[in-house]
Amino acid sequence: MINRKKDIDNVKELLELFPATAILGARQCGKTTLAKQFPVDHYFDLENPRDLVKFDNPQLLLEDLRGLIVIDEIQRKPDLFPLLRYLIDNDLKKKFLILGSASGKLMRQSSESLAGRIAYYRLGGLRLSDVGFDNIDKLWLTGSFPKAFTSKTNSAAFLWLDNYISTFLERDIPQLGINIPAVTLRRFWIMLSHYHAQVLNYSEIANSFGVSDHTVRKYIDILSGTFMIRVLHPWYVNIGKRLVKRPKIYFRDSGVFHDLLSVNSNNNLLEHNKLGASWEGFALEIIADILEKRDQELFFWRTHSGSEVDLFWQDSGKNLAIEFKFSDAPKLNKSMKTSIEALDLSHLWVVYPGKDIYKLNKKITVIPLKKFEVEFNNYNP
Repeated sequence: MINRKKDIDNVKELLELFPATAILGARQCGKTTLAKQFPVDHYFDLENPRDLVKFDNPQLLLEDLRGLIVIDEIQRKPDLFPLLRYLIDNDLKKKFLILGSASGKLMRQSSESLAGRIAYYRLGGLRLSDVGFDNIDKLWLTGSFPKAFTSKTNSAAFLWLDNYISTFLERDIPQLGINIPAVTLRRFWIMLSHYHAQVLNYSEIANSFGVSDHTVRKYIDILSGTFMIRVLHPWYVNIGKRLVKRPKIYFRDSGVFHDLLSVNSNNNLLEHNKLGASWEGFALEIIADILEKRDQELFFWRTHSGSEVDLFWQDSGKNLAIEFKFSDAPKLNKSMKTSIEALDLSHLWVVYPGKDIYKLNKKITVIPLKKFEVEFNNYNP
């Protein structure tokens, strides 16, 4: 089992501070395994029919329990939250660790009932620091789901991913309000994969798929809420430029993205026309995990003339940005100069798959993906 020390430490801190902690993340990202690293006194899985029956009378079940109580797949019983509030307020000897695979609706329901009593922790896939920097190419190819990454062969990893996608489309998605055949939805996913790392055109997708713009937005919202898709919104202010104001999308897991493209080896990947987009999405997820743990809200920025940064955020009153380049040695270009000036950037990092850190000018640093976290932690904006 891969040791996920950072996640364990982060959740431990929240458990000490709050009577309820929610771990949210995609199915099979390791929520249950992580929860069982703690001294659990009572564990319930609401996808286990026996445990689900026990919750026919949840107050009778939970009222006399003490210690750490884990409730897995709690989105199956969202009506539990008012009861949890009552139990928390009337028994200081209880702690709840709740696990969920859907974010938006679940967070709204829980925050309404448990305001001030609950903390949220978003669990992603395996980090570079979890698997070791020498395994970066494998993590990129097979993705960050533990069962895919730990498969003995690439063939086994993509067999698992293909079955994961099928299960998700056939079982999970219908429960979330998309009532169309799994085959049709897989075709929609494959179509979305061609927009990976690109600005969304809802009308174009709707016309190609034969549905309305509203339906496309609904489907993408659901996929975002189940942690499968990242929707990255544009940053725009009135700076006298014609700016792109539609969002970009990314598949959060590079293995899922590659499986949809039928890419199942490093050679396939290096020869594919989506190589650059794949690298951008993979690197973005790794860095987004670092930044979002610091409560940074992330955007992209692009002008219609072609100037852009792939990630933009503000920290301590400073504007910061990242460009992702799949290149042996990125060079200074006009887009970088424009973005520094237009966004008043304090610093721009150019993240690439190489080994060396070097400066393009005093505000632009080229940095390997595997070295970004250490360097950024030492950066003082």
